[in-house]
Amino acid sequence: MFDFDIQWVLVVLPVAFALGWLASRFDLRQDKREARDAPRAYFKGLNLLLNEQQDKAIDAFIEAVQNDPDTAELHFALGNLFRRRGEFERAIRVHEHLLRRGDLRPAERDRAQYALAQDFMKAGLFDRAEAAYLALEGSAFSSEARLALLALYERSRDWPRAVDVARKLEQTGAGSFASRLAHYECEQALEADAKGRPAEAEAALERATQAAPEAPRPLLLAGQRQRAAGHPGAAMATWDALRSRHPLIFLLVADAYAQAAVDAGRSTAARQALQGLLQTLPATELLQALQKLDAAAGIDALPMVTKHLQQHPTLAAAQLLLAHPPESWGETGITALRQAVARAAKPLQRYRCAACGFEAQHYFWQCPGCLAWDSYPTQHIDAL
Repeated sequence: MFDFDIQWVLVVLPVAFALGWLASRFDLRQDKREARDAPRAYFKGLNLLLNEQQDKAIDAFIEAVQNDPDTAELHFALGNLFRRRGEFERAIRVHEHLLRRGDLRPAERDRAQYALAQDFMKAGLFDRAEAAYLALEGSAFSSEARLALLALYERSRDWPRAVDVARKLEQTGAGSFASRLAHYECEQALEADAKGRPAEAEAALERATQAAPEAPRPLLLAGQRQRAAGHPGAAMATWDALRSRHPLIFLLVADAYAQAAVDAGRSTAARQALQGLLQTLPATELLQALQKLDAAAGIDALPMVTKHLQQHPTLAAAQLLLAHPPESWGETGITALRQAVARAAKPLQRYRCAACGFEAQHYFWQCPGCLAWDSYPTQHIDAL
């Protein structure tokens, strides 16, 4: 039998311990040196980035990644910097490399997926961006991904998917999307009408009203559809509701409202409604609508236009006066017209610095804004 000598054990164990201790010390020094070098390169890149030296900052971050390839934060910093620089392909490669790593924690994997989706979006690769955002469903970035998808579907005019995403955002407490939902349904109504599907358009408008009962656009579109279908009286009733709730939005259909009143034989009622609104909202759209009603009734609208121009000397009102023959203006009309032109020309009678765009009523040899000398042209803005 083999004779085991205990003396060898007493000799080998201390030697093995010493070798292990030396190896651990060497690895510790190596780790410390690498850990020291990586932050140094990282902070160097950060300093260069703060000093707006992005090219050098990228080189520093690449060096940091090479020194410590397992640090995800360095990859995120480098990828985001590439995206900000417009180097989307390099940003995509960085974030795809992160996703291929098997040691990445779930939170970092979701973060890399979201960053990759942003890369695709910025690069204009919308199909890949959509797929990347959809992959974040149920993650910590689900709300951000849905908001991005909403913007993507709006851009591509994919209204059914936009409706679906907006409803999910509301259900998860991301805020109210009632106004957007109403717009999405109105867009679907317009598309349905363009394809000759009035029933679908009507259903879309009903959904828009249900989503946002106070939204003005469904009322506006409903009136337009009623007038186009040959029901001017119904269009007037719908637009009367719009006028009482949203007078500023009503201006968009004031002219059509007047024409609907003429077609329905209700010019007197329409004139009273428009004149009442004109007292609180002196808009030229209402004045034009009233002119249409007066023309249909054979009434001279010039006194009304002249009075309005005196009270509100704007170019839009002056244009309405210019539509009448000059010999009919009278001294009152001519004076009001001069006031409107002078008021409109006053903001243009200024000097503008050619270096920074600073505007002033007086001429300066040195610009008060950028302190440049001889930067003001000697002509007013309206003469340039």
